Amino acid sequence: MKFKNSFAAILLIAAVVTVSCNQPTQKESTVNAPASGEFDRSILPIKEPTYPAITELDARNAKAPPRFDVTAPEKAPNIVIVLIDDIGFGHSSAFGGPINMPTAEKLASNGLKYNRFHTTALCSPTRTALLTGYNHHSNNAGAIMEVATAFPGNTGIRPQSITTIAEVLRMNGYSTAAFGKYHETPPWEGSVSGPYDRWPTGSGFDKFYGFIGGETNQWHPMVYDGTTRVYPKVDDPGYHFTTDMTDQALAWMNTQQSLTPEKPFYMYFATGATHAPHHAPKEYIDKYKGKFSQGWDKLREETLAKQKALGVVPENTVLAPKPADIKDWDKLTADEKRLFERQMEIFAGFGEHTDHEVARLVSALEERGEMENTVFIYIIGDNGSSAEGGMIGMYNENTYFNGVQETLDMQLTRINELGTEHTYNHFAAGWAVAGNTPFTWTKQIASNFGGTRNGMIMHWPAGIQSKNEVRSQFHHVIDIAPTIYEAAGLPAPKMVNGIEQRPMEGVSMVYSFNNPAAPDVRTTQYFEMIGNRAIYHEGWFAGTIHKAPWEAAPRRPLAEDVWELYNVTEDFSQANNLAEKNPEKLEELKKKFMEEAVKYNVLPIDDRSIERFDPVIAGRPDLMNGRTKLILYEGAKGIPENAFINVKNTSLSITAEVEVPANASGVILCQGGDFGGWSFYIIDGKPSYTYNWVGLEFYTVSSTQKLAPGKHTLTFDFAYDGGRGGGGTGTISADGNKIAEQKIAKTNSNTFGIDESADVGTDENTPVTPVYARKEKFTGKINKVTVETFAAKK
Repeated sequence: MKFKNSFAAILLIAAVVTVSCNQPTQKESTVNAPASGEFDRSILPIKEPTYPAITELDARNAKAPPRFDVTAPEKAPNIVIVLIDDIGFGHSSAFGGPINMPTAEKLASNGLKYNRFHTTALCSPTRTALLTGYNHHSNNAGAIMEVATAFPGNTGIRPQSITTIAEVLRMNGYSTAAFGKYHETPPWEGSVSGPYDRWPTGSGFDKFYGFIGGETNQWHPMVYDGTTRVYPKVDDPGYHFTTDMTDQALAWMNTQQSLTPEKPFYMYFATGATHAPHHAPKEYIDKYKGKFSQGWDKLREETLAKQKALGVVPENTVLAPKPADIKDWDKLTADEKRLFERQMEIFAGFGEHTDHEVARLVSALEERGEMENTVFIYIIGDNGSSAEGGMIGMYNENTYFNGVQETLDMQLTRINELGTEHTYNHFAAGWAVAGNTPFTWTKQIASNFGGTRNGMIMHWPAGIQSKNEVRSQFHHVIDIAPTIYEAAGLPAPKMVNGIEQRPMEGVSMVYSFNNPAAPDVRTTQYFEMIGNRAIYHEGWFAGTIHKAPWEAAPRRPLAEDVWELYNVTEDFSQANNLAEKNPEKLEELKKKFMEEAVKYNVLPIDDRSIERFDPVIAGRPDLMNGRTKLILYEGAKGIPENAFINVKNTSLSITAEVEVPANASGVILCQGGDFGGWSFYIIDGKPSYTYNWVGLEFYTVSSTQKLAPGKHTLTFDFAYDGGRGGGGTGTISADGNKIAEQKIAKTNSNTFGIDESADVGTDENTPVTPVYARKEKFTGKINKVTVETFAAKK
C-alpha cells in the first residue's frame, strides 16, 4: 500500500499499534461475555464484562472480544401505549358511547376490552402511575404537578427508587419515544435552566415531541422537540397538534424501523385531545350536527342500552343517579339547549378526529408488518370526563382557573367560534356526567368510578389468542408496567444506577389474556384526589365525595366527610348505597383506607385546589425563590409562567432600556396570550401597555406621544389596589416623565395560561392583544428589561 500523504501513514500505524495494545490474543478473547439472554436484567444498567490484560503486540495475531451490546430478549414485542385525555367510560363507541371511534372498535374486535380498568381521577397522577407501575402518591404526584406541595406524596419529584418503563426498556435494548402530552415535569424545572432529569428525555425516552404542561392550544401549541422549544407551522391550512404529533411519531417509527428493524421499540402516544380546549377540525364537528338534541339525560339511557348490548356492562346494570346540581335537560331554556348541543358536537368531533390519528399509527404498524408482535394498549381516558367546565361550560377555560364565572350570554355571542382558534372552550358538566355513563361522577372524583373507570383495549395477536372478548378483572393503571415487563420477558429491576428500587406496586394482567374466568389478582386499591377518597377491597368499595369539580370549597371538614358503601361485585354502576345497611363493613373499609394511605404516602390530605397554583401558598420550590426583581435580556422567550417572576396580585414596575428608530413598533415584554395576559409594547412610536383580563376585557394604557429616535428608558408602573384579582392604576413614563395613565379594573388572580409564555422582544404562541400581530418583533434594540414587584397596599 502506498500513501501520498506521509502524515496519514503515520496516523494509520499509530492507530494499529494503539488497537493492538488494547486487544486480547486469540486465546484471551475466549473469555466468556454473556449472551443477551443471560444478562442479570434485574440490575440496571447491565454491567459490561471485563477482559484480562492484553499481552499480544500485533493486532494481526489477536482476535477481538465479542462486542458488548445489550439487546432485548428474543422475540420481545414492540410496546405502544395510546392514552387519550379527559374522555369518559361512556364516550367511545367501543364502550357504547356516541363518539364514533372505529380504530378502538377494530382493535377491540381482534383483542380484549377491559371494563373494570381504573385510573387516578386526574392527569399527572395517572400518567406517572401508568409510566412506572407505582401508585401516584408513591411517585410524589398526589395531584397535578402545578399544585405540588412540600409534603411527601405531593412533592412533584419522582423518587430515585422508582424508575420509568421507558428507562427500564431502554436499558434492556429498546428504542423509546414519547409524543404528545407529558405533564410529569415539576413546573420549576420547566425552563431552559433545567435540570432536565424529569423531562421525557431525562426519564428514559430517546425521543420526545410534544408539550410539557397539562394542556395545549391545538391550533397554537407550545411544543418541544427533546428539550428545545420548536415552532410548528401553525399557519399552514389544516394544522392541528394531534395531526402534527402523529406525523412526528410516524417519522420516528419509520426511521427506527429502517435503520434497526430487529430492535423493538416502545412508543408512548399521549394526545392532548380530548382535554380542553376542545379544538377540532370543522369537518369532524359537522359530522355531529343535530346528534345531541335529545340532551344528556336521554343520552345516558341510550349509552347504557348500547353498553349492555356490547357486553361491557352486566345486564342488570342500572343507571346511577346524576349529581343533584346537573339540571334535567327538559327543564333547560332553548338558549341553554342550543349552546350545550353545540358544545357536545364539538367534543364528539374532537374525539373522532383523535381516533382517526390513532388509525394512522395503526396503519403504519400494519404496513411495516409489526402489528402482530406489538403490544398495543389503547387507554380511553386518563380519568373520567371533565366537569371542570361547570354548569354551562365556558368559551375560555382560563376563566375557571382564575375563579371567574362566565355567563350564558358571553358564550352565546361566541357560539359560532367554539372549537376554533378564537376560543379556549370547555363543555358543560352535564355532558361529562353523560360521558361517564353508567356512573354518577366525573374527573377529580376519585371516590366514584365515574372519575376513575376508563375503557382499555389490549391488542397483541402474537400473545393473545382470545379475540373480541371482555375482561372484567379489577385492575388499575399501575398494572400496565408489570404487564409490559412480563410480555417482554423482563424482570422489574431491583437496582437502577446503584439505587435500590421499591417493590413493584402493580400486578401483571397477562394472566387474564387467555383466561376470562381467571380470579382477580388485584384485590385492593386505594383512591384519593384533593380530598375525594375511596378504597376498593375484595369486591367492596367505600368512598366519600369531599368536593365536586364545580364547587368552590369542600363540602365539610375532612374528618366530617360522609362515606358511601357499595358491593361492586353486584352493583356495577354504584347505584345502591349500603352504608346504612352495613355500617360494620363500611368501618372496616374506612380503616383499610387509612392503612393504605399510610403505606403509600397519601397523608396528610390537602384539599386545596386552585389556590395551590401559588407556590408560596403550596410550599413547593419556585425558580424565583422569593425574588422580587428579575432582569431580562433580548432573546429571552418561551419562559413558562412557573419559571417567571410572579406579577399577579401585586404592585410592580417594568423598566426597559431601549434604542428605537422612528415610528418604532413591537413587543418589549409580554406574558400570556389571547386568553389572558399583559404586554408592554410600542405601536407606531407610542409606548403602550395592555392587560388582557381572562380574554373577556382589555385595559390599555397608551401614550399619545411618539418617541424620538435614540435611547430611552421606558417604565410601566402598576399600583395595585390589593386582594386577589383586584385592579389598580397603570402609568407609563419615558425618561422619567409620565406620558400615560389609566385605570386597570381587574387582573388575573391565579394564572395567565398553562401553554403560554413570557417573551422579550416578541409575543410567541398567541398575541396578548389584537392591536398587533402574533410574533410582533421589536423593531429597535432592547438592552435590558427589569421587572420588580412590591407589596400591594393593604
